[in-house]
Amino acid sequence: MSDTAVIAGVGPGLGESLARRFHNEGYSVGLFARSADYLSDLENHLGERALAVPTDVSNAEHVADGFARVREAFGPIDVLINHASSAPWRGLTDIAPKEFERALQVGVSGALYCSQEAVHDMLANDGGTIIFTGATTARRGRGGAIGFSASKFAARGMAESMARELGPKGIHVAHVVIDGQIGVGDATEQDAKFLDPDEIARQYWHLAEQDRSTWTLELDLRPNMESF
Repeated sequence: MSDTAVIAGVGPGLGESLARRFHNEGYSVGLFARSADYLSDLENHLGERALAVPTDVSNAEHVADGFARVREAFGPIDVLINHASSAPWRGLTDIAPKEFERALQVGVSGALYCSQEAVHDMLANDGGTIIFTGATTARRGRGGAIGFSASKFAARGMAESMARELGPKGIHVAHVVIDGQIGVGDATEQDAKFLDPDEIARQYWHLAEQDRSTWTLELDLRPNMESF
């Protein structure tokens, strides 16, 4: 049986690139997102060893059910990528309380629920890898994006705390700072200011394959600095 990865927050762009990379490397992949139609199309395109699991990661019961489906299909979880986020691009005076709460529920509570599910399998087996997708605003707050900034700051703290708790138990926890805009389609070829989602996914794959003697806690990815 192949190793199993759960990508929590799959959508066009980096989420899809992550799913394709791990699938192409021989993993079975559980695809979590709220868009059932999109996930079904991606599952059909990937073929065997892919499972679409329509899931609202902010709901602990949905997450538990989703992981149960993946385990039933492919076995225990070896890699989890916490990629889901909610980004209301509003500042302090414009954001609605529900929008702010949603950003924290998806980016922080969702990562907690997914990590709690995955870590049970990893502790029972020979370890595993949990990767958080971060952003520039995980280090410095962005004006006009108070919910997204708060969520990414919190997720980075979670990743660091989990790394210290779980590292001695054989579980690699890493946080990836996406310091720039991710290209879509031909944009990555036309403009060096954009990060190529397929190349970002390749770096996530390397994190999952790192030897325990050289684990990365935080990885910064940014485009050509001359064009940034």
